[in-house]
Parts: sequence; structure tokens; C-alpha cells
Amino acid sequence: MRKTAKFLTTASAVLVLLGTAALTPTVAMAVDTGLAAEGMKIAEDRKKGNCFTCHDYTGAHLAGNIGPPLTGVSKRKSRKEIYDQIWDSTKANPDTTMPPFGKHEVLSEKEVNAITEWVLTL
Repeated sequence: MRKTAKFLTTASAVLVLLGTAALTPTVAMAVDTGLAAEGMKIAEDRKKGNCFTCHDYTGAHLAGNIGPPLTGVSKRKSRKEIYDQIWDSTKANPDTTMPPFGKHEVLSEKEVNAITEWVLTL
């Protein structure tokens, strides 16, 4: 009898967890695919974003590992957080090795927006 009760308790807990997971809404951010395609070009331009030097992401050729992987960033950070990180990474972490692309005018606001859109697609 004891094994049956333990099994039923475990089974009930699993069903509750699965039911809760099924009800959890997944929010996908709408992405401008044209702008994202432009962002990918800028991100992979060695004279502009050059993102793959430090970051790994799907499709990166000889990607670096200094920075965190970019795949799945949109599940961890908002559009604004991604934009702010690219614009001036020193605000969140003064000791970062990531250049503040917008603050130092390496990239324009439009280019940072484009890269942000691209990162949201990864």
C-alpha cells in the first residue's frame, strides 16, 4: 500500500507541474526581419560590429568565446537590455571587455537597432 501511495503522490506532482508548464505563456517578440538581416551584416562586418570575434551564435564562423553565446539572449533579456548592452556595455559592467559601440560612435543608433533586431532572432 505504501508504494502505491508514493507512486500516486509522485504522479500527481508530475501532472501538476506539466499542467502548469503548459499554461505558462510564451511571449515572442515581434522582429523586423528586414532590419534583422541588415543587423546580421553589420554584426559580421569586421569594421563594424565584428560580434563573432567574441560571441558564439548559430551560423558564426570561427566564433570567439570571450563573451557569452548570443543564441537565446532574447529569452533572458528584453529588447531594451540588448540595445543598451550594445550601445554602452560599461553601464551594466564597468569592467567589461565589450566596447561601448554606440557611446564611442563605432555604430550609429540605426546600426545598434539593427543588431538588436538580429540578436532577437537568434
